[in-house]
Amino acid sequence: MSEALGRVVATERKPNTPHEFHFWTAIDSPVGIGTMVRVDGANPMDGQIPHIYGIIVEGFSYTDLQSPMHDVLGHDGLPTTAGYAATERAEIRLYTAAVLRQIPEEPLQPVPMGQVFLAEEADVQVALRMDSYLREGANTGIPIGVYRAGGTEAVIYLDADFLLGPEAAHLNITGVSGLATKTSAVEWLLASLFKHFPEDKGSIAAVCFNVKGPDLCYLDQPGKVEKSDEALYEKLDVEPKPFQRVEYFAPYTAKGLTLNTFRNNEALLDNVTPLTWGLREVLQFAEVLLNRDDIDAKADALIDFIVQNVVDKEFTDPLLSKTHRVQSFADLDAWFRDVLQGMEKKDGESWRTHHVATIRKVRNRLSNISTRCAGLVTDAGTVSDLPFGSFEDRTVYVVDVANLEEDAQDLIFARIVSTLREHLERRDLGVKHLVVFVDELNKYAPGDGADTYVRKMLLDIAERGRYLGLVLFSAQQFRSQVHRRVVGNSGTSLFGRMDPDELSTPGYAVLSPATRTKLATLEKGQLMIRHPHFTQPIFVRFPRPAVMQGREGSERYPQASEVSLDAAILRALRPLDPTITLPWVQDITALYTQEEVIRARNATLLARPDNVKAYFAAQFRKIIPAQAAPRPMAGSIKSAPENDPYGF
Repeated sequence: MSEALGRVVATERKPNTPHEFHFWTAIDSPVGIGTMVRVDGANPMDGQIPHIYGIIVEGFSYTDLQSPMHDVLGHDGLPTTAGYAATERAEIRLYTAAVLRQIPEEPLQPVPMGQVFLAEEADVQVALRMDSYLREGANTGIPIGVYRAGGTEAVIYLDADFLLGPEAAHLNITGVSGLATKTSAVEWLLASLFKHFPEDKGSIAAVCFNVKGPDLCYLDQPGKVEKSDEALYEKLDVEPKPFQRVEYFAPYTAKGLTLNTFRNNEALLDNVTPLTWGLREVLQFAEVLLNRDDIDAKADALIDFIVQNVVDKEFTDPLLSKTHRVQSFADLDAWFRDVLQGMEKKDGESWRTHHVATIRKVRNRLSNISTRCAGLVTDAGTVSDLPFGSFEDRTVYVVDVANLEEDAQDLIFARIVSTLREHLERRDLGVKHLVVFVDELNKYAPGDGADTYVRKMLLDIAERGRYLGLVLFSAQQFRSQVHRRVVGNSGTSLFGRMDPDELSTPGYAVLSPATRTKLATLEKGQLMIRHPHFTQPIFVRFPRPAVMQGREGSERYPQASEVSLDAAILRALRPLDPTITLPWVQDITALYTQEEVIRARNATLLARPDNVKAYFAAQFRKIIPAQAAPRPMAGSIKSAPENDPYGF
């Protein structure tokens, strides 16, 4: 049994309570802020010695001096004479600890006097109530990091039922940009989840939105792992390897030649899929892109009419010159043009209760979508999407929107998350549990400002997503600026290095001054964790993710420069068929326009046929080569008869 490192002490000015106690230790005791301790009571209760577990939240050091003046006078006003003192003043170390757990738990009484011991690994499990979900046969523990204090090293586990539901769900990470390792923490946690998530709870996958820089663009590439990190990986029972199954999705650039992603190097394109949507995919989320000050109730009514009666239907009307079947933005523009021309011929100001000014305004706003989101939204209606309905277990799907405009980012985020939710409601997504990771939550769910479509959707996920298996992992620099209902519904919260100004906001008042100071000076790789089973925040250390970091990846795999049309087609098709050459592409596409070539490429990438060459060539309209008109055959000249007097 380990030796006692201190004793509980209580005074009239600092009494102990059921939730807090004080103890003193020797000067050289290996304890500090965040250290867990165990108190063994002196007197049995109902035949059982009480055990109280606590975590240090504050520390004090003082001597028997009544004021600094006494120390100055005792050394004749010179600090250099301190070594000549006849005796050394006694120094006391006093610590305040918050109670994590009391055994027995009833009756709940103030912490008794007793000896204080450094918490061992078994004590840590009991103190944090991890013993309730680390039982043999019912283990739902997900390693999050290692707690270290003195000579104690203990793995800290999160409860899968309280991380992914159904008991509680969602995770939120806060910290200073670049120093809090928010993205690294998510990458590590996903690796731990994929390894330790109980098989009897079903399959799990993750959808990550890469909203800034190349941070998430190299998850399948191995990164450098230090020796110290290897020891942590072994302790946490996770292999230091990159993710085995990763799929990337990104729209094209405005010209449509190359993918608008940091991962457009030719060596990495084998698992990158274009993300392109047409009219039917975008129109139901038009609210995300339209200015609510400009689109009133009348415009909303017209948009609803188009969605319900025009798109994907045979639409006829006496006003129109022909029957329309609207399936793309080009078809929609032709339909608008026909309606307006018909109204001009009849000098009408309204059609089917819709005023001509409203029709012109809606036409302008909807037609503008394919221009504002060029590369993502296509006029032709070609669709290349995430594999909704066939998601695979332990797979990460990364949607790279870092280089897109804000409107396109909002549209992608809104449509993908809404579609994921619909499939999970029908239980046909392909996996039972899905983690959605969103960085920069300050932007998507701010605490103030207009109530946008995206914010309403995030609130809905935070409040009822766990019943569907849809779990939100979010990150931001300033938790205080995020909508309270989003962070409030996050069952687990992680805190990296924090900005002192953020720590001064009311939301952190529950933390002691010493804990707030430690948060402001945390090293990379350290986190403070709040979890439903933990009655107090816990400090842990986690290993560096075994994936290539964004900066290293962008240096090793530099972005491809803008290329010619032929080179872009070659780069896109070669992963499907390595035998394709640039001369072959040039021969096939020589007679066609850029729009036709891009349309053929998109169709081939979507179909992924066995015979890529034949399929690609079949996408083009047949052009009959011009032939010279045949010359008329000259008739033979008849010879004159021999007796012709005029013959020669």
